[in-house]
Amino acid sequence: MNTTLSTRGQLVLPAEIRRQDDLRPGQEFEVERIDHGEYRLVLREPRPNEGLIDWLLACPDKGFFVPVDSEDTDSLCATL
Repeated sequence: MNTTLSTRGQLVLPAEIRRQDDLRPGQEFEVERIDHGEYRLVLREPRPNEGLIDWLLACPDKGFFVPVDSEDTDSLCATL
């Protein structure tokens, strides 16, 4: 399969590849330069719980989740 680099530096993955691998808009890839004219494209897997804090802070019930300024979880358990 072939694709073309746009004037904005974008590459489009052919629809057949996107369907085969269930690729969705917004997914991130790592690009590695192997040699002149040779590159490797790897789907970046999100870290576990990536975006969880933003999701919790967006809760419509304001005050439901309150960030705690503490790196020590033992002190959190003592207050419960």
